[in-house]
Amino acid sequence: MQTLAQWHDGGGPGPWILLFPLIWATVIAGGVILLRRTVRRGRRGPRQHQRHAPAAASAHGPDTALGMLDRRFAQGEIDEDEYWRRASVLNESVRERHGESKDGAA
Repeated sequence: MQTLAQWHDGGGPGPWILLFPLIWATVIAGGVILLRRTVRRGRRGPRQHQRHAPAAASAHGPDTALGMLDRRFAQGEIDEDEYWRRASVLNESVRERHGESKDGAA
């Protein structure tokens, strides 16, 4: 404290030295927040908003019809034409369930 008291005449660091721990705490907290947001965004995929993630997960989850269709196509049980035919029927039924018309209007 003696150095802080004589900072102007004695050439000490002065009271500004007390700000350096606050600056470092801010930098570290910013880094932690940035990393957490990046990791969380990586799980959802790029450019997906959090409010849309549950809807996308429920539409293509492993236990849904689209999820089972994706799995069957990936395993080679069905060919590409059948996959697209069934996927269009399932997507159309999902749109009808949510009250959308075929032209995309609500």
